[in-house]
Amino acid sequence: MFRTTDIVLIAVMVAAAGFTYTTKHSAEAELSKLRKLEAAIRFEEDTIDLLKADWSLMTQPARLQRLAEAYQGELKLAPVEAHQFSTIAELPKRELRIEDLFGSGTGGMATSTIDGTTTSGVTP
Repeated sequence: MFRTTDIVLIAVMVAAAGFTYTTKHSAEAELSKLRKLEAAIRFEEDTIDLLKADWSLMTQPARLQRLAEAYQGELKLAPVEAHQFSTIAELPKRELRIEDLFGSGTGGMATSTIDGTTTSGVTP
């Protein structure tokens, strides 16, 4: 009744149908994950927009002025005077040493003391 080729073809068709179903199912699962991820990204973007709007409200100059006036006693704030600003030419000059550029054997970290202030940083 059935020949060997018929049985082989039926087996191939069943295997192809199983493969197609498995592929479709995994693609739908990945699409579901993608939609959840897109929703999470949208939520985070909306949160960022909300925080930016909140920041702009909090840093309005009129609001900050009212707060500064309200808490003047505790903060003891004073306006900046013109004589408090300086130019680059007025800054003290410091001598440049080779240790400042390449470090002093501290594993790539340059540490130096200038005028009693310790500075450190990553050197090339």
